[in-house]
Amino acid sequence: MLLKQQASNVNIFAVPSTILKAATQDIRVVVYGSKDGQSGYDTFIIPLSEAQSPLTCSINPPVGDILSPFNISCSTVNQFCCPDCCTFCLTTLDGSKLYCGSDVGMRSLFLPLGNKSSNHSVGLRVIVKNANGRTTNTTLSTQVRDAGSNSTIQDLRTLVSQYVTQLNGSSSASVLAQMFLSVSTNLNKDLSNKEEKKKLREEMLGHMCDAMTAGEPLVVLTEAETTANTVFSLVTLKDEITTNAEMNACCVLNKVSTSLTSTSHTEGDDSALMMQVATPIFQAAGIILEVSANSDKQSEISSTILKITENIQSALLANKQPNREPLILTSPLISMYVNRLSPDRLHNQIFSIDKNSSAFTLPLLGPQMLHSDKPVDVRMLSFGMNPFSWSKGDAISGAVGGLSLTREDGSVIPVSNLNKEIEILLPRLEAVDLNSTVLDLSKYSTLAINLTNPNTSLVLKLDPSEEIALQLSLGFKYYPNDTHYKAKIQLPLHKTTPEERYTWVIDSKDGALEAGLYYLLVRPIVGAGVNSSNASVIISSIAAQCKYWDNIKTNWSDYGCRVGPGTTRLVTQCLCTHLTFFGSSFFVMPNAVDVTRTAELFATFSQNPVVVCFVGAVFLLYFITVVWARRKDLQDQVKVKVTVLEDNDPLAEYRYLLVISTGHRRGASTSSQVTVTVTGSVWESEPHHLTDPDKPVFERGGVDMFLLSTPFNLGDLQSIRLWHDNSGTHPAWYVNKVMVQDLENGQKWHFLCSSWLAIDMGECTLDKVFSLATETDLKRFSNLFFMKTAKDLFDGHLWFSVISRPANSRFTRVQRVSCCFSLLLGTMLTGIMFWGIPSDPSEQSVTIGSIKFSWRQLMVGIQSSIIMFPVNLLIVSIFRLARPRKKTQQTASDQIPKLESALEDKKHSIALPQGCLRTDITVEYVIKDIKRILGSLAKAVGCPVPKTALESGITDIFTLLSLIEEIIQQQNSTLRRFDIEDSHNNLVSVYKLYQQHLYKQLQNLEKELKLIGPSEISDPEIYSRAVLQVQRMKGLLEAHLSSTSSKLQLTCISSPAGSSGASKKKCCQKGLPWWFVFVGWFLIAATSGVSAYFTMMYGLTYGKEKSISWLISLSVSFFQSLLLIQPVKVLGFAVFFALVVKSVDDDDEDDEEYIKMLKNKVPAFSGDPDDVRISRRNSSCSFYQPPPPSDVGKMKEIWIKDQKAFALIWEILIYLGFFCMLLMAAYSQRDPNAFFLTRHIQQSFSNGISDSMSQQDVFIWANSSLLTNLFGQYSGFITDGNSKLVGTARLRQVRVQKSSCRKASSVRSSVPDCHAPYSWEVEDMGSYGPGWTSLIDSNMSKALFTPWQYQTQSRLRAHTVWGGMALYRGGGFVVDLEPDQQNSSSVLQYLFENAWLDIYTRALFIEFTVYNANVNLFCIVTLMLETTAVGAFQYRTELQNIRLFQTTDGIPTLVSEAIYFLFILYYMFLQAKLMKQQKWEYFRNKWNILELAIILLSWSAFSVFIKKMVQGDQDLKYYQDHRNQFPSFYETAAADSVLGYLTAVLVLLATIKMWHLMRLNSKLNMITNTLQQAWSDISSFIVVIVIMFLAYSIVSNLLFGWKLYTYKTLIDAATAMVSLQLGIFNYEEILDLNPVLGAFIIGSCIIFMTFVVLNLFISVILEAFSQEQRHHKPSEEEEIVDLMLLKICNFLGIKTKKKQ
Repeated sequence: MLLKQQASNVNIFAVPSTILKAATQDIRVVVYGSKDGQSGYDTFIIPLSEAQSPLTCSINPPVGDILSPFNISCSTVNQFCCPDCCTFCLTTLDGSKLYCGSDVGMRSLFLPLGNKSSNHSVGLRVIVKNANGRTTNTTLSTQVRDAGSNSTIQDLRTLVSQYVTQLNGSSSASVLAQMFLSVSTNLNKDLSNKEEKKKLREEMLGHMCDAMTAGEPLVVLTEAETTANTVFSLVTLKDEITTNAEMNACCVLNKVSTSLTSTSHTEGDDSALMMQVATPIFQAAGIILEVSANSDKQSEISSTILKITENIQSALLANKQPNREPLILTSPLISMYVNRLSPDRLHNQIFSIDKNSSAFTLPLLGPQMLHSDKPVDVRMLSFGMNPFSWSKGDAISGAVGGLSLTREDGSVIPVSNLNKEIEILLPRLEAVDLNSTVLDLSKYSTLAINLTNPNTSLVLKLDPSEEIALQLSLGFKYYPNDTHYKAKIQLPLHKTTPEERYTWVIDSKDGALEAGLYYLLVRPIVGAGVNSSNASVIISSIAAQCKYWDNIKTNWSDYGCRVGPGTTRLVTQCLCTHLTFFGSSFFVMPNAVDVTRTAELFATFSQNPVVVCFVGAVFLLYFITVVWARRKDLQDQVKVKVTVLEDNDPLAEYRYLLVISTGHRRGASTSSQVTVTVTGSVWESEPHHLTDPDKPVFERGGVDMFLLSTPFNLGDLQSIRLWHDNSGTHPAWYVNKVMVQDLENGQKWHFLCSSWLAIDMGECTLDKVFSLATETDLKRFSNLFFMKTAKDLFDGHLWFSVISRPANSRFTRVQRVSCCFSLLLGTMLTGIMFWGIPSDPSEQSVTIGSIKFSWRQLMVGIQSSIIMFPVNLLIVSIFRLARPRKKTQQTASDQIPKLESALEDKKHSIALPQGCLRTDITVEYVIKDIKRILGSLAKAVGCPVPKTALESGITDIFTLLSLIEEIIQQQNSTLRRFDIEDSHNNLVSVYKLYQQHLYKQLQNLEKELKLIGPSEISDPEIYSRAVLQVQRMKGLLEAHLSSTSSKLQLTCISSPAGSSGASKKKCCQKGLPWWFVFVGWFLIAATSGVSAYFTMMYGLTYGKEKSISWLISLSVSFFQSLLLIQPVKVLGFAVFFALVVKSVDDDDEDDEEYIKMLKNKVPAFSGDPDDVRISRRNSSCSFYQPPPPSDVGKMKEIWIKDQKAFALIWEILIYLGFFCMLLMAAYSQRDPNAFFLTRHIQQSFSNGISDSMSQQDVFIWANSSLLTNLFGQYSGFITDGNSKLVGTARLRQVRVQKSSCRKASSVRSSVPDCHAPYSWEVEDMGSYGPGWTSLIDSNMSKALFTPWQYQTQSRLRAHTVWGGMALYRGGGFVVDLEPDQQNSSSVLQYLFENAWLDIYTRALFIEFTVYNANVNLFCIVTLMLETTAVGAFQYRTELQNIRLFQTTDGIPTLVSEAIYFLFILYYMFLQAKLMKQQKWEYFRNKWNILELAIILLSWSAFSVFIKKMVQGDQDLKYYQDHRNQFPSFYETAAADSVLGYLTAVLVLLATIKMWHLMRLNSKLNMITNTLQQAWSDISSFIVVIVIMFLAYSIVSNLLFGWKLYTYKTLIDAATAMVSLQLGIFNYEEILDLNPVLGAFIIGSCIIFMTFVVLNLFISVILEAFSQEQRHHKPSEEEEIVDLMLLKICNFLGIKTKKKQ
């Protein structure tokens, strides 16, 4: 313990007796004194005799855990403590009591957990009090560790059982409580198995209840406190308390609280101790009351809790002195107030605990109720929830409060039937928003109020804009007038408080209020002849109830209570004539609007235009969006068609529908020419070119339908083959899936592709075969998930589908936009209807994970959904299910391209390349047609055809027809044979199917021959033979087609039944009639109009501020739902659909109309010659053949070069942007004005400086030039007044120690002292007195000692300085100059007189900082005067400029720095990818190392920049707080310097990187190769040059360094040698010093270094360059450069010539 006292002329010092009593050791006294500059001290000891302690105690075991029982035994001196006359108490060192009793042996005690930092040590104090009231104590120490995390619930239960069995009912509940407290401490940790924990808590509380019931009452307060703390610990975790545990806990707390009433009388008036005991009882009771809300025994528990609180109140009031401070206990749910007052203090006193509790104000109570000479006990309770919620009655919201008056003996003083009412304020736990309406009395004066609860009081609060008399009339379901009204009043009221003057409370005296709509008429009372007033009034309506708890009827009643005019949104004022428990019901009516006030409300548009303008903006946005949607719908109409392929065989009648879906991936669409073949079990179709002249195909996310015809049924499809020619600007194609449907029988086949057909993506292929998808493939999770997600997002999601709606959907974009519009307006209406409706704090909240909501919020959401969801669902369903309107037959037939008029219809121009189709019929065309028939027939029957027959040179029609006839005859005979032997032969089956098509081909050929006639053929006989031959082949086929014709006739006979079935099916078509669309539009118009109207009315009613708040809330919730909730919902449904439902949707319902029309459209072929003038494809076109691998390889090479060219262009552009941002950031750190500011300060302070200065010269310069410039003509500014001096200037010197160098023995007698040059080893760091004398006089001013005492670098906030002669520490002997010139001159004079500068001074630093606001720069100035041991001072300056204040012109700098670091992040991403790809090879590339260095240096610069800004702010703050001291900005300046160096290195490396970017330039590439080839020779010459250069530098330094300044050091000599090679050399000084030796050295250096070595060095490089020129080979990269330049020129429109 340290005692301090300072006095003068005092020789007595008194030590307080309390210190002597508490002292356990001798007291050591130290006395300091000083006189006449001399100081000293003395020490002496005050001995204390140690009396023998009358108490000794021991503890066993010395080490344990919180579950270990400890035994403490004590022994006392007989003279101090006779048997059974002492009380033993055990406490912790902080005063917490653990035991009190008369037993000298304290056994089976459980101790709290020890402090972990002190090895779990627990300090204990044993206090013994004898019969005379004397006490003694001793301390013990033990270690109590944690029980460990390995203690399971079963271990704890076993421990509890063993302990209870061991006690066997012989001990009180306090003994159990000590053990159970340790168990519950371990139980409250994070252990698993909550059910087991619940059982264990219930068992322990049950044991305690049994012990309390069977044992004696607790007579010691510490036992009661321990028991209460145990119960509180056991019920802390609310979710682990069962109903039985609640009952047992109530039992224990009731017994403990009962024991307090008897214990308190024996303990005396110790209110603090009683509060300490009552607090855990009260807090535990609050927890039990809260968790009992959902218990079936809530009534019993609530009654017990009230008894417990009553017992606590009685205990706290026992022996309490009247008119003292009240005693208050609080918990999260219950608050208690007790006090004892004289009757005269009850009147008009507010009894309250805090702002969240109830408050009571009593009127004057007469003498018949209170005796004036006896004090009254005031007992008050306030509950945060309804303790009587088990009573089924009206809901009570807000606080419940109760107040009772009792006598000293505890009997209740009845308070009822008072003449003056008691004021009770019952607060709401949460403030609510009221319905406030602004009425303009000059235009309208009617307000609608929707009252939802009957038998309530209505509080109307008016806030007029001016003092005015008002007449209010209320009508129920009608508008009131002067003669017809329900209630009426005139405001303001007189003889009331100011806030109640314009308040009207309507309660039962005005008649019971029913639920419904009320109309309030507000009229200003004006003089005669005045019809209106310009005033306005704000009206707020509140519905509330005041009720009290009737203990007899056990329900809530409102008899004798009414709602007061002081009711607000925060509190309900109740005025009652009796005392008991009081509660209130608080209602804020749902928002209502009066439609009859439309004109009046819209008249206030100028004051509140928010909602009206927002609704108008929504309408405007809707109309704009509708225009865009209509255009997109028209574009979609073009896309919605089944494209009949132009290269279909016109004679092929079997039709397939191809539905090809392009994926939604980025770049999924293609510009290539796509071709498909379909392979079945019977036949394979010809390649078909998939194109449409009327619309683009294969767009991203698009679905294209094509009609493909084949000669006959292909059988069960097995695969499809897709390829494209990789043409166009974006040839890559991502095909998602393909569906093929047989239009004859309706069978469908699915092909799941999900592949790229591209040379640069996926499998890098342009040709791929896709197999048929099985049922398992279709029901795979990935397929179902992505299919469902895509469908729900792009079609099902109402908002997203506006943009991504499928083109074939009936639900148009205009309809979707309109549904969104209607939904948005409806949501706005439901939101504004329920906006601001308060929540009831007494309601139970529902918690699901981290989401918490109340039932009121849930009901509001359900109500809003009930209002909007059905209407919106109905509208959407109508638009989706309504069938398209039937059109005329002509219009309907136009939906499908006419096969028979394909030639005339110029709109359906063929999109095949020129030359692929023929539209005229010539002999050559007929020959080609015969060859085509021959080839297809040979393919069908599987027989080879002579190659010569298909060569283009053969023009003999007869020969070709003979080959066809021969094949037909062979197949007919084979057919007859196999009909008998094997009817299942595959080739025979194919030929059977092909016969009918072949017959049609021959018919068409016959027509072609007739059209050309014999005149077109040179030999008419050949023509006749050809016609006859065709007719003969037809005859061969007709015999076999007869059976097929009979089958066809049978099919035709049965077709009427099929048509009737179709008609029946037509009658049962899916969907709604087309005219339902008008119903949908009507519903949209109705809902939108009504919603918009009422939304605007609500907005005008609410006022501006509330409207803005609602609008912000709506926007946040809307975008949250749109961007977060709904996408998550879609994904969730997709996962459920894919995992549980597992059904494949048939998503082509919208295409059924087109498919039906295709089925009903049968192409007709007549004898019209035009039937044969249909364009035919040329199978020799390139896209009909898959691209060969060689072409694909060439495409890949071209693509790779293109990608490299684009990558190079992109790399150059990115780097140029990066380099520009780096230069902007670098030069923004430097200001050109900094040079001029630095030069100005240097020149100003260099006046009077000479090359060699003595100490006297230094003081003269300091007094003249330094002070004159430091304190300029303007106060606070230096020199001419442009730069402000920041703080003060500082002088700092560094010195060396005396005798710091060794002297030669021969001169020791003649040279008394030796002082070495400066170094850190010999620097003087001592403390001296003025004149460098020994420090003796301690009474001098501190300021006088400071210049002579060494101060460290950290204390001075300085930094090391590079001088011209040495590196100096930042510490030294310092003196601060004064803020003005006169006092600073006095300081310098004092230093001069006391020889502050002497022979031991090695450097003097004058440090100060200035700020020039004109250029916004700080300049940190350091003027140095250095000296070596020779004694002359050399002048040197060090100035650094920094910018600490960012101005408005610094915004571009910040932007450039931000963009620069975005570039750095981009480069980091690229380098990370390279590291991942190349791994350790990455570090072998020098350019990668360069990139890595740039990134690391950039982040280093960023960290230094942050350091600079933070340090700058700290330095400026220090200056603001210490304006008259020297502010050190050295740390900031150092950070700025490092930042400058890092930036310079960054610019250097970034510039070097430009060499890498220009690597593709042939000339630069040649130079690089030259240096690589010549590197071995160059390195050798470099070694020779360095050796010779070093030799001449050493020689010149040794010969001339002792006299010439140019060669004074080795570095200076090396610099001179470099200058000699460059021709910058001072020959005269060498020749003047030594003409012979100097001339030899200079001449030899020039001859050997310049003429020989350097020329040889250059020759080696030139030779390597000439060899590289002769053997240079252009690389592939140079081709990429040419390609890049070509692309740039094409982009700019510059014509270039391609290289041959």
